[in-house]
Amino acid sequence: MSEYMYVGHSVRRVDGPEKLLGQTRYTADLPIDGLLYARLILSPYAHARIGAVDKSAALAQPGVAAVLTAEDLPITRNREDASSRHRSPLASEYVLFRGQPVGVVLASDPAIAQDAADLVMIDYEPLEAVTDPLAAMLPGAPPVHPNLSHETADAEAGMHAAVAQSEEEESEKEDLSVNVASHPHFKRGNVEEGFREADVVLEDTYYTSMVHQSYIEPQTVAAAVDPLGNVTVWAATQAMFFARSEVAAALKMPEHQIKVVAMPVGGGFGGKFILLEPLVAALAVAVRKPVLLSFTRSDDFLAGNPAPQSILTVKAGARKDGTLTALQARLVFDAGAFPGAPAGIAAIMIGGYYRCPNLDLRGYEVLTHKPGSGAYRAPGAPQATFAIESHMDALARALGLDPLEFRLRNAVVEGDKRPDGPAFPAVGLRQCLEKIAEHPLWKNRRPNETDAQGRKIGVGLAVGGWPGGLEPASAACRMDGDGTLTLMVGSVDLTGSDTVMRLIAAEILNQSPDSIRLVHGDTDSAPWMGATGGSKVTYTLGAAVKQAAEDARRQILDIAADRLEAAVGDLELIPGRVQVQGAASRGINLSEIATRSMSFGARYAPVLGRGSVAITGGAPMFTAHVARVAVDPETGQTSVLEYAAAQDIGFAINPAEVEGQMMGGIVQGLGWALYEQMQYDEQGQLLNSSFMDYAIPGARVAPKIDTLLVEVASANGPFGAKGVGEPPVIPGAAVIANAIADAVGVHVTRIPMTPERVFTALQNGHTNGSK
Repeated sequence: MSEYMYVGHSVRRVDGPEKLLGQTRYTADLPIDGLLYARLILSPYAHARIGAVDKSAALAQPGVAAVLTAEDLPITRNREDASSRHRSPLASEYVLFRGQPVGVVLASDPAIAQDAADLVMIDYEPLEAVTDPLAAMLPGAPPVHPNLSHETADAEAGMHAAVAQSEEEESEKEDLSVNVASHPHFKRGNVEEGFREADVVLEDTYYTSMVHQSYIEPQTVAAAVDPLGNVTVWAATQAMFFARSEVAAALKMPEHQIKVVAMPVGGGFGGKFILLEPLVAALAVAVRKPVLLSFTRSDDFLAGNPAPQSILTVKAGARKDGTLTALQARLVFDAGAFPGAPAGIAAIMIGGYYRCPNLDLRGYEVLTHKPGSGAYRAPGAPQATFAIESHMDALARALGLDPLEFRLRNAVVEGDKRPDGPAFPAVGLRQCLEKIAEHPLWKNRRPNETDAQGRKIGVGLAVGGWPGGLEPASAACRMDGDGTLTLMVGSVDLTGSDTVMRLIAAEILNQSPDSIRLVHGDTDSAPWMGATGGSKVTYTLGAAVKQAAEDARRQILDIAADRLEAAVGDLELIPGRVQVQGAASRGINLSEIATRSMSFGARYAPVLGRGSVAITGGAPMFTAHVARVAVDPETGQTSVLEYAAAQDIGFAINPAEVEGQMMGGIVQGLGWALYEQMQYDEQGQLLNSSFMDYAIPGARVAPKIDTLLVEVASANGPFGAKGVGEPPVIPGAAVIANAIADAVGVHVTRIPMTPERVFTALQNGHTNGSK
């Protein structure tokens, strides 16, 4: 049981009823007068030169208001902006991926717009498409982007995780093509010496696929322009202040002329930081009418911003006693046509779980003719963890050591340094492993088990971690005229953060959470807040809300002390009232305090608590997962039977929501492991652009899941809380791969581990290569 009155206790989400009853209004539901509907004209080629555009047939259709291409938008393009997908939202001169928007039709009805879009005739000169990142990074490879500026890289990775992007030293630079947009390099000690000290050295290459975030609501944005030229954007965005900055930069307008209203988000998982906002704003400015653009599901697959594929080569060495001596990794991420892949984060993750004196970690963010990549729940970490945790499992088995004991021997603890330099604060990796060690799934595992159907049963283990994002945050807590309290925040609630903020304020103010109102402002009215992503909202905004509530409490008690002629230290704040401790008859209602501070001629200032934080120390999060699977050796079909996860969350402010986050992330991790992949051919054509062809895990394949909460308090988070959202998805692919290896004796090194791939591995007898 929690030692607190409100935080630490499970409560229902405040947005639950309206969502369950279908009352939530999303961007596409906005009743905007005179609205024009936009339909995109997408490139049928992965790489081509754009020729003549014939708009006449489309413009002749009744209800069509405009047909626009890049030259028609109020966007001044330059070399830097050409490298940004946000600031060059329509292709100009060249198309760089299949599905890149080339033009837009605006009409009074979405069906009319779609029909007209099909009538626009564009001449293309097809060009060679570069789709293999390994080929694209070689010296002399054809340049993917004709106007690449390496200075323009997507800022989204920094919003997710506060990591340094260390480039390699001049003396160690490799000969790489211009398609390598960034090359982070982290080094410690001497890996060659470390490998010489090792008794066992393993090296293998792991492959991950491009994965879509698979949110329910497609990308949707609306925009309108007022008579003075000010632009309002309504968007399902995770980052409204970032969206405002990017829209202003694209339109070359001051930020105060752009207002972004963050609408309820029907699922984001990192994919809705920003994508369509500058385009829709530019369309509205061009025609001086409100515009709504909502992707079709196929549009979202073709022109979205999915998680990138990767090719990860890992070499690790250890002594007979299990002590790691060296770790070397080469991490190639397919960024698509625009910079922004999380190669740096992945490098830090792959070297950040275990103590190792000698590291050499090289990341490569490589451009190809595919859609630009975006964030997806812990960007870069699921890929890196699949590689390192599969490798650690194989290394433990090669040494004849228990995989869990091997991890415990090497797990990072407070004071150990990350690959990029900073030392870890208090972290709970060891505690999570110890929790899993006592779980029946691990304790009761049996070697060489077979079920009644002839399936091989295996149990696998993997850990995962996330450094946590850092952005400043602010909040306000005001007293209203009837004495109730209102929180004002600039966050976007994706996963119950509004409920958490109310609990934090309720604890500080000793008022029922139901009596505290929370309002979301737009970019004109809300206190500044960074993006909702990177598992940082509770950690950063929660600290600001706590500070704002403390400030409001102080102001309330100061007024009450003056009215009651008592010392502040002798007062207690209880629901709806302030009273003298031990003398309940001497008190004042909050409604009277409001009257005394918010009426004509009042002698007290209105209660307005402020909270602003700029936390500079992260709170890394760790988790350990164990899974039991059944593998059919005749078909390669893998079924997940049971699953358990222990996660260090610092302090569970709303335990029910923490467990829900963990379960959701685990199921998404199963998607990475067994089902999900965007399949492209050699010409850059997406072969599965709908949910009929793109498989995601459903409720029927979700196993029984046990969630185990570990609480190693953080120094800066409210009540010791850390983030929750990212870690649950991270170990999924690795834990299933290790369970399959335990069942059938072979490691599958490519995800998703489809039945065909598992069967092929069984036939080939693949095991990790060793010295």
